Amino acid sequence: MTKHIFVTGGVVSSLGKGLTSASIGMLLERRGLSIRMQKLDPYINVDPGTMSPYQHGEVYVLDDGSETDLDLGHYERFTNSPLTRDANYTTGQIYQSVIEKERRGEFLGQTVQVIPHITNEIKDVIHKLAAPDVDVVITEIGGTVGDIESQPFLEAIRQFALDVGKENCLYIHLTLVPYLKAAGEMKTKPTQHSVGQMRQIGIQPDILVCRTEKPISADERAKIALFCNVPTRAVIEERDKEFSVYEVPLSLVENELDKLIVDRLGLPAGPLELDPWRELLHRMRNPDHEISIAVVGKYAGHRDAYKSIYESLEHAGITNKAQVRIRPVLSSDVEREGPERLLSGYDGILVPGGFGERGVEGKVDAVRYARERGIPFLGICLGMQCAVIEFARNVVGLDRAHSTEFDKDTPDPVICLLDEQRSITDKGGTMRLGAQQAKLTAGSKSAAAYGSEAVWERHRHRYEFNNQYRQQFAANGMAFAGTSPDDSLVEIVELPDHPWFVAVQYHPEFKSKPTASHPLFAGFVGAAVRRRSQRRSEPAGDSSNEAARAEVATPDVALQEEPVHESDG
Repeated sequence: MTKHIFVTGGVVSSLGKGLTSASIGMLLERRGLSIRMQKLDPYINVDPGTMSPYQHGEVYVLDDGSETDLDLGHYERFTNSPLTRDANYTTGQIYQSVIEKERRGEFLGQTVQVIPHITNEIKDVIHKLAAPDVDVVITEIGGTVGDIESQPFLEAIRQFALDVGKENCLYIHLTLVPYLKAAGEMKTKPTQHSVGQMRQIGIQPDILVCRTEKPISADERAKIALFCNVPTRAVIEERDKEFSVYEVPLSLVENELDKLIVDRLGLPAGPLELDPWRELLHRMRNPDHEISIAVVGKYAGHRDAYKSIYESLEHAGITNKAQVRIRPVLSSDVEREGPERLLSGYDGILVPGGFGERGVEGKVDAVRYARERGIPFLGICLGMQCAVIEFARNVVGLDRAHSTEFDKDTPDPVICLLDEQRSITDKGGTMRLGAQQAKLTAGSKSAAAYGSEAVWERHRHRYEFNNQYRQQFAANGMAFAGTSPDDSLVEIVELPDHPWFVAVQYHPEFKSKPTASHPLFAGFVGAAVRRRSQRRSEPAGDSSNEAARAEVATPDVALQEEPVHESDG
């Protein structure tokens, strides 16, 4: 029978349940086990597709077009678990399904209630991932114990153990053990209260993973074990990682969490093979190069809004043996202050996706700055569309060129609505979504990076390049390096005479792993490394070179969250 691990959280949110779940999945995989990952989210939205990035972070898109929680990005980066729409369910989806069944008369006149109908639906979606060839399903429960919206999910996983047998289920509870500087001591009481709430619900955690800034002493560990009714070896310390989140699995191994899980569930696991992961961390700690990349975005003040972008840059750094210093730059600031002031000295410029008009002109200015100065550039989704707009205005000579998303009356709509989107009025789940095939032009930078002339990449957009302008763009030097198989949609644009100017309509960041960086990110960071090396060989008096040296030595700025704007999608 497939075994089930449930990961819950207590004390405070944002403790890292997703990273912990992904790390557990990776460790079990590296012991030869087949796993599946799943996230159950307590919010009533059907999916995060219509939520503001300021509230929810990035929307992570799967091959099948599902718009999911960003934690699924952790799952894909750490594990090889295949993810589909069954890997992420929300309260909205659960209630929607139950209500649709009620309307069809499937409950035969029963009064539909949270128990048993909602909890049965939750149990059904957990069962979906169990299969003869799956050893373990890891299900993360979003939110924090004590939240009203999380109660049906916690009740469902309590019942689940009764249905399949307690020996087939394991509960891992992630809590915070804070260090009070004024008192000079760790405080275990929040963890005790959190576990107490779990026990009131009817769930006795089997393992406690304790997030902490400081080491937990043997006495404190014994105290937590005693008051929370778990063995001392089941109190796992998970200290904050200053270097990289990719250290988390090794920290859990040091506390023998993988062995504890295997023993408790009686899993047919082999020896743990972590040498490739240790090699990855070694490469990160011992780079040969150091470069700086500016990420110019609308949501640059909120790191989770571009989570996969930042991770993909780090992966590309591993591939190129480079430490990548990432500086988020608000595109609205570029509009006000100019690119010369904010972008001088960087080794590469990346413009990511987004929705809404705010900051678009700053992105366009950033593209022009990178194009005219030969700075390696990567544009993604809206970043690609901004590259098209900039080229139309400043090279092709179409001064008022724009996207109809932002200017419906532009005389030159170089970016326009997809034909399939013209009759759509609903917002949720209606964009061009999921994996789509693209054919690449032989000899292009993109084809060289991929080592292929056919790729599948994930999309999330409503607008596209207007084919009426293809001839004008080509005549002025822009290459269409990738299109849909029928040649109807432009997927990649490049400038062949530029050191690295590549912009794509899709989202390559969703297919990058620390062990296998995405080819376009690897190519972009590689170009930035070459630029850095070239600039180092320039005369010492070169002011731009000095600016770059100063910039790369500056630590990342603290990210400040912006207020939510009505235009944010």
